[in-house]
Amino acid sequence: MTEPSLPTSAALAAVAAVAGLIDAIAGGGGLLTVPALLWAGLPPHLALGTNKGQSVFGSGAALLRFASSGLVDPARARVAFPLGLLGALAGAALVLQVPPAALKPVVLALLAAAALFIGLRRGTPEARAAAGPSPRRHGGTVAAGLVALSIGAYDGFFGPGTGTFLIVASVAFLGDSLTQASAGAKVVNFASNLAALALFAARGVVVWPVALPMAAGQLGGAWLGAHLAVRRGDRLVRGATVAVALALAAKLAWDLRW
Repeated sequence: MTEPSLPTSAALAAVAAVAGLIDAIAGGGGLLTVPALLWAGLPPHLALGTNKGQSVFGSGAALLRFASSGLVDPARARVAFPLGLLGALAGAALVLQVPPAALKPVVLALLAAAALFIGLRRGTPEARAAAGPSPRRHGGTVAAGLVALSIGAYDGFFGPGTGTFLIVASVAFLGDSLTQASAGAKVVNFASNLAALALFAARGVVVWPVALPMAAGQLGGAWLGAHLAVRRGDRLVRGATVAVALALAAKLAWDLRW
């Protein structure tokens, strides 16, 4: 593929900035960037590889912002990062054995359930904060590792809804607030993005002249998204997560219409 024109690069960088902002809060940035890459003329395999080439910068920037705010548990991260990396590599290898499209109906149902779980979660953020930290918040490294391994494998195998599933799992199984769950999700997101990027780059399907301008947009958007999540807390994360889950479910339902 020839190097993109300046207007095309600028448009892709702008899309990446918006996607990075959304992804930092609730996941789902690929809903914007993959169609944008296809619009720019990349065939599907190059669009998927290039998408990982730029999204890894966004997940990395969001992780740094969340970590600087103290929302990333270091003990969990030391377990979740390598297991998320390993899970993503295992999931990518599994793609060769099972057609990922077979998962679409199951993931559609899970996304709808995730939207209900987050949207109907009882108690206001203030009430939960007043009740004090959940006992599962302190520790939980084994559970965090299992979540990272399993959802990391899902990300390597199929991918849509990874951020949403990580947030829901952290709330349900680790007792995190939504903001803490969004922060913890970035540990696994960054790990799985790195694993996928390594595989795609080794196969020569990352178009770097396209990915790097988008990476600049991702850096800015993801940093801002993580900053907003830190400042505005659970209400913002809840609304964004429900919206992303429903949008992903709608896309999968559209893909299955035939």
